[in-house]
Amino acid sequence: MPDITLYFLQASRSIRIAWLLEELGLDYKLESYDREDTGLAPAGFKQSCGTVLGKAPVLKDGNLTIQESGAITEYLCEHYDKSHRLLPTDQAQRVKVREWIHAAEGAFMVHCLPTVYVRRIDASAAEKLGPGLAGNVAKDLDWLEAELKGGNGGYLVGDHVTAADTMVAFSIQFIFWLKLAPQDRKWEDIEAWLRNVEAAETYQRAVAKTGHHL
Repeated sequence: MPDITLYFLQASRSIRIAWLLEELGLDYKLESYDREDTGLAPAGFKQSCGTVLGKAPVLKDGNLTIQESGAITEYLCEHYDKSHRLLPTDQAQRVKVREWIHAAEGAFMVHCLPTVYVRRIDASAAEKLGPGLAGNVAKDLDWLEAELKGGNGGYLVGDHVTAADTMVAFSIQFIFWLKLAPQDRKWEDIEAWLRNVEAAETYQRAVAKTGHHL
């Protein structure tokens, strides 16, 4: 059996990896940390995981240390998804799953985080800049909504949870929780998809084991 440790930070992307590990049915050790009052990770997290960045999540598999949730996701799927359920072998589906894996950070998080940073620095500036910054977030959500309407609606690729769902769900939860999208808009298919994947037994197990919260 693999010797896997997940270094988990609350209110972070770490839930992506805990959920994926549950989907894969892998046993793993959990090193969990709460954020400090500043919102930052405690010094103990960086010391424990041993990376220069000290950013969550970090996964150790034996002597191998991996950071960045997308890289961890691809590694786990390539090495432990023997049935190819989470990263399909069908070329069209495989490409689509990889597209969502990268979009989770390269589109959704990249476009929503500037608002978070501006809010922390200058609330009055955030009020002025917020509507403009939310424009790209809305475009990303429109894209996701259209993809869900064109598919079966329940999952991003195919008829079951894939690595696309485990990666993108946190991004959308984060956007909705912090109200980073225009508040006069509704994305009903996204909301339905999110309810569906959050109800998955594997997601519920990951939340129960880690105590995940935003």
